[in-house]
Amino acid sequence: MSVVRIFAALLLSGLLTACVAVVPGSKPAAADFDMLGRVLISGEGRAFSSSLRWRHDAAGDELWLMSPVGQTLAHIVADTAGAVLTTPDQLEYRDHSVESLTRRALGWPLPLGGLRHWVQAAPVPGENTTASSRDDAGRLLLLEQAGWSIRYSYPDVPNAVLPRRLDLNRSGQQIRLVIDSWRSGDAP
Repeated sequence: MSVVRIFAALLLSGLLTACVAVVPGSKPAAADFDMLGRVLISGEGRAFSSSLRWRHDAAGDELWLMSPVGQTLAHIVADTAGAVLTTPDQLEYRDHSVESLTRRALGWPLPLGGLRHWVQAAPVPGENTTASSRDDAGRLLLLEQAGWSIRYSYPDVPNAVLPRRLDLNRSGQQIRLVIDSWRSGDAP
């Protein structure tokens, strides 16, 4: 194959990739991240708390919910094919989304589709936002989207752009997510 044909093939491949990225109605993916934190979920007379490790990239999400001593209570893997939750005794639950999977397996829905954006202090692109407010530095303090009200707190460090804590509320369900550490291409 000549150099011109190789170059033309690469150029065409790049153009097709660019076209796929801007298909009308598609939503940009959330930036890749890896975080450690803690989660408290309450509602409907139930409460659950655990440590959390969450890794998100273009391929999907992987979450570990852990006890205070580090034992995995639930391992969740989600991608375009659906979601799988594995318990410590190796029972597997499968569903089309993490929200319906956690509702069925754990008794509460985890809104992962929105949360992967919200945790980075950004609204879900293309979704209706009913309210929002920002501080003087332009950081999101309140976001109302998809029926959830999300309040943000930031670390006491100069120029912090990623939140330290999120408090989510929807119809009697509360989720508090405290982020202890971030690894992200967009993190300072």
